[in-house]
Amino acid sequence: MIKRTLVYTLFLLVTSISFSQELSYKTVKNISYYPDETVGLTEYQRAQCRLDIYYPEGKKDVPVIVWFHGGGLTGGGKEIPQALKNEGYCIVGVGYRLSPKVKAATCIDDATAAVAWAFKNITDYNGDPDSIFVSGHSAGGYLALMAVMDKGRLAKYDIDANDVAGLVPFSGHTITHFTIRSERGIPGEQPIIDKFAPLYFVRNDAPPTLLITGDRELEMLGRFEENAYFYRMMKVAGQEHITQYEMQGYGHNMTHPAFPLLIKFIQEHK
Repeated sequence: MIKRTLVYTLFLLVTSISFSQELSYKTVKNISYYPDETVGLTEYQRAQCRLDIYYPEGKKDVPVIVWFHGGGLTGGGKEIPQALKNEGYCIVGVGYRLSPKVKAATCIDDATAAVAWAFKNITDYNGDPDSIFVSGHSAGGYLALMAVMDKGRLAKYDIDANDVAGLVPFSGHTITHFTIRSERGIPGEQPIIDKFAPLYFVRNDAPPTLLITGDRELEMLGRFEENAYFYRMMKVAGQEHITQYEMQGYGHNMTHPAFPLLIKFIQEHK
């Protein structure tokens, strides 16, 4: 069901309970998620493809949030959102290569490699590999969707994408990303759905999914409607565990009121 609510989000902001008041946290920075022996590893790849991890000490098997930053696949940098700190989670902030130094589709390869790294290594940081949630804002939401919806990507790392505990894109493209279209000379107003579109991979066995966008009248270039169509086609395909929220009164930069929804979703699905 599509839910259009601000009051509910404000309620969550007030009632969100921290389970980590007694925990101390540690941050480890600039971990490479491509092995040094990776064939063809470039200096740019070595520099960009790193992640930061924020995790509670003294508590094992905590839920994990893999977070991809926004920036249109052309800008931005890895981040640990402040709103997700001190909640008892292991947060993985991912950096990735950017267009025009690489083709924008390469960003998806990096995002997938980062998720695979989390599955194979997160226990070293007290994270639970059976409770990995993939999220991000804008371009980051798109990368989260592509890394999980196209099952063939994680399969290259011998990982079943359906083992992801949950998928929570914030204002992510569900059609082919506008930067990928721009590289082909296609304007942002012309929608394309191909192998670089999450919509291309709708299926009934995907992980539980929460789609969050800004207000349909304030979002950029029909982002709400893209997500609404993805939601509908997932339901038509038989996916029962999918919800969409429209953050009324908020535009594309709707992360602040959306974070409590992510936290609640994790509490329900961890």
